[in-house]
Amino acid sequence: MKPLLNDILPLKQWLTDHSDFLKITGPCSAETPEQVNSVMENLASLPGLHYVRFGVWKPRTRPNSFEGNGKAALAWLRNAAKETGLKQMIEVADAQHVEAALEAGIEALWIGARTTVNPFSVQNIADALRGVDVPVFVKNPISPDLPLWLGALERVHASGIRKIVAVHRGFTSYDAHPYRNAARWEIPLQLKGMIPELPVICDPSHIAGRRDLVPEVAQKALDFGMQGLMVESHPNPDSAWSDAAQQLSIQDLPDFWARLEYSTSSGPSPEFNDRLWALRKLIDSLDEDLLNVLARRMEYTREIGQHKAEHNITLFQLERWNEILESRTRRADELGLDADFIKTMWMDMHQRGLEVQAKALESLRKTEISQKE
Repeated sequence: MKPLLNDILPLKQWLTDHSDFLKITGPCSAETPEQVNSVMENLASLPGLHYVRFGVWKPRTRPNSFEGNGKAALAWLRNAAKETGLKQMIEVADAQHVEAALEAGIEALWIGARTTVNPFSVQNIADALRGVDVPVFVKNPISPDLPLWLGALERVHASGIRKIVAVHRGFTSYDAHPYRNAARWEIPLQLKGMIPELPVICDPSHIAGRRDLVPEVAQKALDFGMQGLMVESHPNPDSAWSDAAQQLSIQDLPDFWARLEYSTSSGPSPEFNDRLWALRKLIDSLDEDLLNVLARRMEYTREIGQHKAEHNITLFQLERWNEILESRTRRADELGLDADFIKTMWMDMHQRGLEVQAKALESLRKTEISQKE
């Protein structure tokens, strides 16, 4: 099904500096009037900043955690904004949040990962946005579910919003990795491939979970061509009331931004582009060979399933699977390939192979039943 987003406004058409790169920072939460004033005053001198982000309503995992100051904090934000002229954005999780934010004059809104997972909640927010011209940022759902993310974007778009931005903030995962949330870069890149005109930015703070890892995640996002960063920062991050570990010090932001390297989508010379084209053609050729090999492999898998079914043998053979996994990862290591990548790829192929074999068994049983009848 083709995505129902066809007239999204490019960043250059609605950012006042006509930039095509979003720069967003601010604390996880609006804690006190004094903290809000300090944030706004310190960020006023940061060049190129488009929005200051604040958490006003905080969807916490467990009760009795700090869940934000709610509507009262909106007055703090607007008072501080008058002094600096900086635009602000907050998270909204229901229609009442939207109405309160718009009434207060908040310039941009974002829908958080815990809200994106619920189409009913997103639809309520979208209904509250009808007739409003405000930028809306949609974070990916906590699960790696691209259709769910796409659906949230479509609901917001259907309400009439054209200033839409997708925010990649990583996905909940129980696998071991150095980050708080698994990056799964292929998912936002696939989204961008589906909707080229959609701005996709990254929230490296929520992916990293630790401030020392934020720069490397941010750099990866830029290397993948993402059009902006939403970075959490705080005047005194160690004393932050929520997500203290992942917030940068506001004082360190100039150095953080300065150290990032920005890539371009086009080559610097015709020679570069010719070489890139030639290498891509080689990749295309290898991919064609790889697909042909996979097709033959799947055909043999189907024959194995038929053979097992005819002799009433269980589809899953633990000893054989362990042999495959051990030998393929060992060979991958010998070839200088990432063993974890190869392991994941073979596990996916094995799962698909079992499904193919199960269909072969089902087909054989149906044939036997038909013959008996």
